[in-house]
Amino acid sequence: MGNLNKQSHPTMKQENRERKKLTKDPQKLIVQRITRNFLDILILRLIKAEPMWGYRIIKKTKRLFGIKLRHGALYPLLNSLEAKDYIKSTKITKAGRVRKVYEITQKGTQLVDAYNDVLKQQLEGLDIKED
Repeated sequence: MGNLNKQSHPTMKQENRERKKLTKDPQKLIVQRITRNFLDILILRLIKAEPMWGYRIIKKTKRLFGIKLRHGALYPLLNSLEAKDYIKSTKITKAGRVRKVYEITQKGTQLVDAYNDVLKQQLEGLDIKED
């Protein structure tokens, strides 16, 4: 008869998911939203603090931002950051295991610093005082 668009009517599962989102801590929601939107910058900031490998990045983003990164999302992003010369990788062997350790480049550091400056300006601009 007609082609019903399933997306126009949310399922019970989708409604429950949305309800759960609304009941979460607002601060946690903001952190998760920023993390998703600026994941590349946040990963650069993590790597700037200390060189690390993929698994460690996954664990840190989960612990610090409440975001569970999948390998399928992280490694293409790391490859993209490396192709843009924001990070570089080195393979090291530790306890018989080969790890690809990522560290930030000068270009990556400049990007993170620029992001921090813009964020600071934006936050200062939001400091609205009542008359």
